[in-house]
Amino acid sequence: MTEVQLTQFSSASGCGCKIDAVRLKNILSIPDKGILPDKNLFVGNDNNEDAAAYFIDDQNLLLSTIDFFTPVVDDAYEFGFIAAANAMSDIFAMGGTPVFALSVLGWPLKDLSDEVARRVVSGATDACASVNIRIAGGHSIENREPVFGLSVNGLVKRNHIKLNKGARPGDLIFLTKPLGAGILTTAIKRKIILENDYKILLKSLKRINTIGADFGKINGINAMTDVTGFGFAGHLIEVCKGSGVTARLFADKLPRLLDLQPYIDKESLPGGLHKNWKNYSGEISPDLHAHREMLADPQTNGGLLVAVAPSAVQETTRVMQDYGIPFIEPVGEMAKKGENGYCLF
Repeated sequence: MTEVQLTQFSSASGCGCKIDAVRLKNILSIPDKGILPDKNLFVGNDNNEDAAAYFIDDQNLLLSTIDFFTPVVDDAYEFGFIAAANAMSDIFAMGGTPVFALSVLGWPLKDLSDEVARRVVSGATDACASVNIRIAGGHSIENREPVFGLSVNGLVKRNHIKLNKGARPGDLIFLTKPLGAGILTTAIKRKIILENDYKILLKSLKRINTIGADFGKINGINAMTDVTGFGFAGHLIEVCKGSGVTARLFADKLPRLLDLQPYIDKESLPGGLHKNWKNYSGEISPDLHAHREMLADPQTNGGLLVAVAPSAVQETTRVMQDYGIPFIEPVGEMAKKGENGYCLF
């Protein structure tokens, strides 16, 4: 922990500060201006993909993304590291590898010193260095709340790129990180998190999703995305809708960071959880509503959600074992789109 408690300067924390999906869709509903299609733009803003993708030649694509948010932990260095890891995750979630980044900093200069901001940037620099890339520039403004993040550019082979659509009936669903980050970061803000629980959370928040670059090389991974502000359910519903399938969840298999019930009992629930549930609960079978907290909790630098063909499960789980992921059981399976109107059941 730190003397300067950064979370007290923000009204929402981490990816929980995202604009909710319904309002965002309204904001982005801009009529076509008649611009001619760009044949080199392989992935744009069509299905809420994690990054844009642009052909640089017949076999290689440039990936580009931007992600920034308000403090998710109190320590400035750790905040910078987590924000950088979270932004790079968009590249890994598409099977790519980052090559360089630009930083985005908004800072309340009257309330927080230059030194605290420097520590944020230092944490991000170290996160990028851990995957051998540099922060090559950026932009900063004075802002009422502290915000930080990165614009990240990466590369991926055409035959390695993964999208959040393409899942098929029979695919098994795997998740590479446990859930509960939003509940626990809310506990930080409310000053009720236990020290050991904080250490467990911090380890997960700082783990960079480099596994995605290896997943990109597995042919039988039919869809992939990272779980962030819209929660596990929100991002899985995007996969289902983009793929024209539905998902049967094994709710008791959903991994948790730790026993979250004591925090749930204390109403340590982020505002983003309630927004997510309001937006997505109609797509979820009532049988799963008892798992609301796990399904709707907004994650910061969450795990990768992958839809894996049965023929590729062995290779996928081997890679997960190589990365030291302790839980390698599927958390659900894809099925044909049913007539009950639910994406998740």
